[in-house]
Order: sequence, then structure tokens, then C-alpha cells
Amino acid sequence: MKPAYTYGGQAVIEGVMMRGPATRAVAVRCPDETIVVDQKPVRDPARRFPFLKWPFLRGLVVLIDSLIIGIEALTYSASQAVGEEEELSTREIFFTVATALLLGVLLFIVLPTAATHFFAAKVKGSIGQNLVEGVVRVGVFLIYVIAISFMKDIQRVFQYHGAEHKVINAFEAGEELTVENVQKYSTFHPRCGTSFLLIVMVVSIVVFSLSGYKILWWRILSRVILMPVVAGVSYELLKLSGKYYRTLWCRIMIAPGKWLQKLTTREPDNGQVEVAISALKAVLKDGEASV
Repeated sequence: MKPAYTYGGQAVIEGVMMRGPATRAVAVRCPDETIVVDQKPVRDPARRFPFLKWPFLRGLVVLIDSLIIGIEALTYSASQAVGEEEELSTREIFFTVATALLLGVLLFIVLPTAATHFFAAKVKGSIGQNLVEGVVRVGVFLIYVIAISFMKDIQRVFQYHGAEHKVINAFEAGEELTVENVQKYSTFHPRCGTSFLLIVMVVSIVVFSLSGYKILWWRILSRVILMPVVAGVSYELLKLSGKYYRTLWCRIMIAPGKWLQKLTTREPDNGQVEVAISALKAVLKDGEASV
């Protein structure tokens, strides 16, 4: 039976974070080889403000919420991985999220837009300009991912990323969550955040074309203003790809994301899969824990 809730998560330092309908759990392998699990209730602003669940608006809400939860999970996992107890305050989380967003804007909006503006002036028309800009943006992203993939610590994070996908795939297939069963599954998953980022970059080519060809400061500002639209449309496409990924048209659409996930996932060892299983079991709803 297909799960009623769409579970998901992310890789962290020496562990995995999984999110369920009511809680999120971070499972981390400690230096003494034990697994610790930190479980906390999920803050869902849409329960208080139902309009936040509207299509095209929910994508932005999910993106911001995931960023906050992800930074909390990374902070906890980093402290556990080195045997320390430390948590970020609300103020520190706010500034960390703000810094991450600013760096993202600079790297994936300002840099590609400025580079296209100055070096592709011979390209006529907003569609051509935005196509060049989109190619530059994807290129910057690929260079960034490839560059960090050479770091030893990031390689282990990518292994935990693979473990997270394997566990979700096994669970959604109705398998009992054992290391042996989980290892049979693929490290690819259609709802992966890596695929989401690629969809964002493709959608941005179309959406940013609406702003036309203007002076540099307006091109940059318009892209920042339109990012909620891009995020909303991209999220809906990601939801569709997760629902219909077995169809031919959808497999064609998600193929680039699948190729990209080969860069951000690695085959995990049994110990890493065990950690991912611990994280998912901690957030399963009643009646699903035995699956």
C-alpha cells in the first residue's frame, strides 16, 4: 500500500535527517559508533494559515521551511559527529539562513546575470539572452557541485544522501526496512532537492524572459523579485514528476535531474544505511512503522 504521507529528508554530517507529518528526526553516527536520534515536532505554518497550501505558493513556503530545518539539522549533526553538545539560537539560525540566501543570490543570480549582460551583448532578444543566462547559471552550479565533490567530508555527505534515497525508495516500495533490503534500491529519487534545483534553473529561463531585456540593475532585481514565482512553478513540476515518474514523458523530463544526482549521491555502506533507517523509523506514523 502506498504511504499516505510523502516522506523525505536530506543528508547531514555523518547522518540523515528525515521529515514526517508531525516530527523530523536527525540520526547521526557518533565517534564511538553509536547512533543518536534527535526528534522534534515539525512547525507547519500552513496549519495556521491554510492559504499557504495553495498551489504555486506552497513551493516557496516549503523551500524556506526546508532551509531552516536543514540548517538546524546540519548544526546538530556537526556537533554530534565531533562529540560536542551545541545548538544554534533562533537569532543565529536567522542570520545563518539569511547568509545562505544572500550567497545563493550572489552565486546563482547576480553572477550569471552580470556575466551574460557583459559578455553576451551580441545576443539579441530577451529569449536568447535568458537562454544564455540559463546556460551560464547551470554551468556555475555544475562547477560548484563538481568542485565540492572532491572534498572528503562532502563525499561522505553524498554517501549519506544515497542512503537517504535508498531508504525512501525501499519504504515506498513496501519493503521491510532492513539494511539488506534497502541496499537493493537505487540512489536516485525523483523528488530529490538536486533535481528541484535543476528544475528551478530551467523554469527561470522562461519566467525571467517576462522581464525583458533591461539595464543590469533591473535584470538582477527582477530575478530576485521573480524567484518566488520560479520556486512555486518548480515545486509543482517536482510534485508531478514524483507522482508520474514512471510515464515516458516524465522520465524524459527528469532525466537531467537523474544525471545530476549521480554527482550528488554515492553508494553508501551498510553503516550509513543503518543510520538512514533509524532516521526514517523515528518519524513514521502509527501503522507504518512495521513496513
